[in-house]
Amino acid sequence: MTALTTKEPDFVSRVINGLLSVKPLAEFAKSRARTMMIQRAQRIGVNWPERVEQLQALDWQERFTQIQNPTVTYPAYYQVSFHAYEKGDLSWDAAWEVECAALTVHSTLWGGEDPAGDRKLRDSYHNALNTQLSTPPQNILDLGCSTGMSTFALQDHYPQATLTGLDLSPYFLAVAHYNSEQQQRAVTWHHAPAEASGLPPQSFDLVSSCLMFHELPQAAARAILAEAQRLLRPGGYFALMDMNPRSSVYATMPPYILTLLKSTEPYLDQYFSLDLEQALSEAGFEQPTITPCTPRHRAVIAKRK
Repeated sequence: MTALTTKEPDFVSRVINGLLSVKPLAEFAKSRARTMMIQRAQRIGVNWPERVEQLQALDWQERFTQIQNPTVTYPAYYQVSFHAYEKGDLSWDAAWEVECAALTVHSTLWGGEDPAGDRKLRDSYHNALNTQLSTPPQNILDLGCSTGMSTFALQDHYPQATLTGLDLSPYFLAVAHYNSEQQQRAVTWHHAPAEASGLPPQSFDLVSSCLMFHELPQAAARAILAEAQRLLRPGGYFALMDMNPRSSVYATMPPYILTLLKSTEPYLDQYFSLDLEQALSEAGFEQPTITPCTPRHRAVIAKRK
């Protein structure tokens, strides 16, 4: 089905895997990759160090306490390293840097280095939504909202809607709350697992998830689809935007590059091998519409039965 599930590791990939298993070498590789990312950010006008310094200087304890649900239990799959952060999404470093990282990574989606790449990605997702949703949604839940980039983009596209952003990281949510204050936006932030939100059933017209499903093992992905179905009103829509397993970019990507990618994305193989159409059907959705958004991403939109 995809490059990730059909290509065997070549000799170079096996060598890289071996090197990455040596912690000092892995740390050097992460540091080098980070330096290159920050340099690219500066070339496209993203002031990565300055933004992080600004956020670091703030008092986060009160914001963290306000946003955190102390009863939340973090599943084992979430307590692993993501994106080269040892503590994954449960860390301030990840929360302070995710916006700059997204802007930088998405700048190369169409070739070159386009500062508007992230906006174009999200616009393409919203355009796909427009073709499927007969009426604008009034209540939207953004699953895996991170620090609010996807939430704010949805709010800009559907200004009449009430927005709720849900994430499992209180660190990300604290930054999201700060961002909404700075931008004077009305958003409800909710700290909970996406597979057990605790929100009332049939509360939303649209449940959206951007760039979260590739970070999930299949069991969690299926549980989240079932929860999305529970949260939607009859006739409501679930939509996700994420990496496209059928993209020719991944089909032609050298195995050693995939090895490096998977070193920061522990569940990527499971995401690429998930039969999403079948999983949606089993969760109570109609046949989804799948639309390429970028050379590397897709929008998947399904109506609740």
